[in-house]
Amino acid sequence: MKKQLLAVVLGCSALGFAGTAAANVTVPHLETIGSGEVTAQPDMAEFSVAVEEVRGTAKEAKLAVDKAVTAFVERLQAKSVERGDIQSANISLQPQYHYPKDKKPELTGYRASRHITVTVRDLEQLNTYLDNALGDGINRINNIQLKVSNEAEYVEQARQAAIKDAKEKAESLAKGFGEKIDGVWRITYQVSHPRPVMMRMAMDAAPETAATYQDAQITIRDRVEVVFKLEE
Repeated sequence: MKKQLLAVVLGCSALGFAGTAAANVTVPHLETIGSGEVTAQPDMAEFSVAVEEVRGTAKEAKLAVDKAVTAFVERLQAKSVERGDIQSANISLQPQYHYPKDKKPELTGYRASRHITVTVRDLEQLNTYLDNALGDGINRINNIQLKVSNEAEYVEQARQAAIKDAKEKAESLAKGFGEKIDGVWRITYQVSHPRPVMMRMAMDAAPETAATYQDAQITIRDRVEVVFKLEE
């Protein structure tokens, strides 16, 4: 006589997964969610900076911004940063107005701005590049993202850890109920993307800030949902 249909769901976030999966499985089974996590030390970064200038005319504002951007890009290239690792956006120009009470707006000048994104492949140079940016007239640091160059390797490690976790949970549950695993019925997996470490640096940050870049860690997580068959 066949065993009565058995379904075991593990994980407080598995309700949606359990509802859809269990409805289609017609054999004794159990469902688990495996989680994997690895940490990595960043070895590269990406930072975004900008320059904004207000001048009396649009031409003057544009020239001031272009001068700062050109100086910074040339300095980076002189330090062997590849041109492909430097992305500079188009210039943005906006008229500036003064709004007197009960009078027409008065044009006071023009604000020009440009953004630059730089990929840093030698993390030890990050703080130097930021100092150079400020010295060349860049007046805003938007954000700093710490990354790992061999991201795919860490993602694979996290995935394998998630698979192992799902298997171990299934085997433990089956054993606890006097059952045995008899293969896999369904695997549900969605690719996850590591989130870079976001850091901010004040315009007057001390040089010692550079040490925190190497001390930071990136956490890569992955998960897999599995329906295991039980022996009948």
